[in-house]
Amino acid sequence: MKPGTHAPYASGDMEMSCRVSYPPFKFFYRMKVSRLLTVFLACISMVSVAQHSDVFIYQIGDRKVTLLSENQGEGNPGILIGATPEMLREYTQDGKFPNAVNAFLVQGDGKNILIDTGFGRKLFDNLVASGVTPEQVDVILITHMHGDHIGGLMKEGEVAFPNATLYLPEPEHAYWTDEAVMNAFPEDRRGSFQQAQAVARAYDDRLKLFAPQEIGAESPEILPGIVGIAAYGHTPGHSMFLLTSGTEKLLIWGDLTHAMAIQMPYPQVAVTYDVDPDTAVETREAVLKYVSAEAIPVAGMHVAYPGIGRVVTGTGAARYQFIPEN
Repeated sequence: MKPGTHAPYASGDMEMSCRVSYPPFKFFYRMKVSRLLTVFLACISMVSVAQHSDVFIYQIGDRKVTLLSENQGEGNPGILIGATPEMLREYTQDGKFPNAVNAFLVQGDGKNILIDTGFGRKLFDNLVASGVTPEQVDVILITHMHGDHIGGLMKEGEVAFPNATLYLPEPEHAYWTDEAVMNAFPEDRRGSFQQAQAVARAYDDRLKLFAPQEIGAESPEILPGIVGIAAYGHTPGHSMFLLTSGTEKLLIWGDLTHAMAIQMPYPQVAVTYDVDPDTAVETREAVLKYVSAEAIPVAGMHVAYPGIGRVVTGTGAARYQFIPEN
């Protein structure tokens, strides 16, 4: 399958079966019931995914990466730090810019790996549309512990993925589970800490911490073909995941950006959600320089549909430009 393919179906008997017009009764009589059921369920699954606008398929070597989008909407310019009226006039419509809340499903080597879980509002429907149940998820990688990334880990107060191992960046886990750090905030601003701590407790028996590595360095893998990369600033342990399969790569960069329309031409613009805006800007500058020079495709949790594309050098005053996959 080529990158950017919208549907995971290969040509063959199953696809042809879904296209066959209503056959005569004698055909059904001779056909095994199990075969009929298999074809029927496959047809339903194919139609479901094809009509599901929150799902996008991208192939990287032997691995399939599926966008699981929870929301496609518009961002508020009020979150931007350092954006001028001139920037907004040039790169946005009425100050608004495309935004999204995404997670990604990575499949290969017989494993189902989730990267982030969004708020959890559409996650399970998106997984079903992709043919995966929560029980079939083997691993969950978390870029950071904001609520729009860990919200899907719990459902009605219970662990949502009973068979999954949860991987968290070590400095991220340390920050959100530090009672002293939490208590330095007013009580009405401790909710994010409490949510993160509840998740850490619920997954304690299947929790693995990893040390994020420097981008561009030879680094140990946390899983075969997956390296955790430090991208601090947005949060103290915010991390990215570099996927490699054969000669192909994809960097899932989490919340490196929140406003692509502005932060591509002007990476120096931060957002109010950044714990350390200055460090977040430095990180974004370094990552954009690296992926554009190395021609590595990227995916992001707040990148509008299809959520995956390439960063290239911009023109004029624009530092960079994002080219979505299609």
